[in-house]
Amino acid sequence: MSDNQERKRTARERIQRERQLDKARERRRRTLIVASAVVGVLGLAAVVGLVAANSGKDKDGSSEAGPLSAPSGVQGEEQLAIPVGASDAPSTLTVWEDFRCPACAQFENALRSTIHDLVAAGKIKVEYHLATIIDGNMGGSGSLRAANAAACAQDVGKFPEYHDVLYTNQPPEPDDAFADNDRLIELAGKVEGLDTPAFRTCVDEGTHDSWVEKSNTAFQNGGFRGTPTVLLNGESIFPTKGEEQISVPNFKKWVEEANKGKQPGTRQPSPAGSAATGSPAS
Repeated sequence: MSDNQERKRTARERIQRERQLDKARERRRRTLIVASAVVGVLGLAAVVGLVAANSGKDKDGSSEAGPLSAPSGVQGEEQLAIPVGASDAPSTLTVWEDFRCPACAQFENALRSTIHDLVAAGKIKVEYHLATIIDGNMGGSGSLRAANAAACAQDVGKFPEYHDVLYTNQPPEPDDAFADNDRLIELAGKVEGLDTPAFRTCVDEGTHDSWVEKSNTAFQNGGFRGTPTVLLNGESIFPTKGEEQISVPNFKKWVEEANKGKQPGTRQPSPAGSAATGSPAS
């Protein structure tokens, strides 16, 4: 083969490789768009993983899930919100999350103490909604298994504590460690009073799997960009609110602005298994 022919062959191969890379990039762009935001003075890059085209497909067979069993105390449209905080708080923080989602963990770990403080002060209540888009994007069942376990924790009024434990112990995104019920039960040991026979049975039997799948369907049908989706009184605040990026100071400011002239909430839920229903404490 002449040098000229060899150069032409090499050029053709290079063009083919570039075209293949372009196609791969385009497929990834269509199925998983990534947006970045800096979380204020924390210097934390929060990445929003948007919904992939196949995120609604349960690769582990959603058709095998049992009858729909909602966890105790859920509220809202179709009973899909897990509420935390005073039911009469002047502002509502709505959070759509996936326990396998790294951006969700970044949001939670950065804003956790601030959210807890505002909830404790009666300034906001939080409505958590669970999604399973990472299972759809990457395969596996850790999103579903973790969400079911969190719903089991809600049954006994331990959702907020277990929710935080899951995020502080989140495995790397490709590691489907939350698919292991034994791991989820092990983590329940970090929440006082949660690791009980009833909780273990709820986790192992996937008691709330169908409810989680219904929640994920609502997420897909809601027109949301991805997880986490964070709304303050219905307005998106993650990764930005208008032209302002989310940060601890900005988040506090937004809540104060929303609550101006309004009294903090005082109507606390009971500590029983029906926690967070919004009924007054006895």
